[in-house]
Amino acid sequence: MPLAKSIVTVGEILVEFVSHERNCGLSRTAPYSGPYPSGAPAIFLDQAARMGAQTLLIGGVGEDGFGRCVLERLRADGVDTEGVTVSADHATGVAFVSYFDSGDRTFIFHLAGTAADNFAVPLANLSGPETLLHVSASSLGAPSLREKILEAVDTVSKDGGTISCDPNVRPELMRDAAAKAAVMDAVSRSAIVMPSTSDLEFLYPGLSEDQAIARLMENGAQIVAVKRGADGATVIGQDERYSYEPHSVEEVDPTGAGDCFSGTLIALLAQGAPLREAGRQANAAGAIAVTRRGPMEGNSSPDEIAAFLADASQIEQRA
Repeated sequence: MPLAKSIVTVGEILVEFVSHERNCGLSRTAPYSGPYPSGAPAIFLDQAARMGAQTLLIGGVGEDGFGRCVLERLRADGVDTEGVTVSADHATGVAFVSYFDSGDRTFIFHLAGTAADNFAVPLANLSGPETLLHVSASSLGAPSLREKILEAVDTVSKDGGTISCDPNVRPELMRDAAAKAAVMDAVSRSAIVMPSTSDLEFLYPGLSEDQAIARLMENGAQIVAVKRGADGATVIGQDERYSYEPHSVEEVDPTGAGDCFSGTLIALLAQGAPLREAGRQANAAGAIAVTRRGPMEGNSSPDEIAAFLADASQIEQRA
């Protein structure tokens, strides 16, 4: 993969409120905590910045407390927010999430008509072959965001840059054929694709996992990273394949773990790390992410990941 001078995302920036009561389904009164900085593109890029990558976030927040909450976190972690539109006319987007004992979760998103889908994309900032544009495809579920993201994909592709994509399928946002077509378009133009096992089923229904991976590679992907949640991960390159065992951790909040995995993987690859090591650290970062409540609260630094892996190695040696 070509080294990237800058990793860019375009998409929703929001805050999230998390229910502390399981099985309430967002339909009963329950205690919540928040606002937590959120939005899949923002979570991804925050982790990439923490791993040492140069980043640029393009999106929108309101000129309000929620907007300040997100921007303060991102800037503190080293994300370049010059591409963020701060709107006095639109409020910051909001999401609510609740979990079930089964591990499933349900979301309610308030994005339409908020600052999250009212922003300009400075296409001039996406020029050059050293740009890597990451697409969090959940953003493609919103028609207003879809147009902005696909225009950015066109710009980067035509200028010789690199596209990476996390299909990140969320039923709450993927309600029409146009959304799936946009996801397939983004995936087909991506050098790096990072699907979950459920994403593979969405992209290629009826195919086995190996068949779906082969289809992605045939369509132009140079690297495919399959995120398996509590079952670890598999990372495949042109002549490489690495499987990573899961880490035993206490899950508190899984939201954002996939974005954390992807942000770590892409940041390390962009800085020249070998695929095997990038996957190993990404797998650890995803495990760390689920141990803290809040979608961005589990993002980690290289030192935290190194310490986590060292502890895991000691536990394995004693076992």
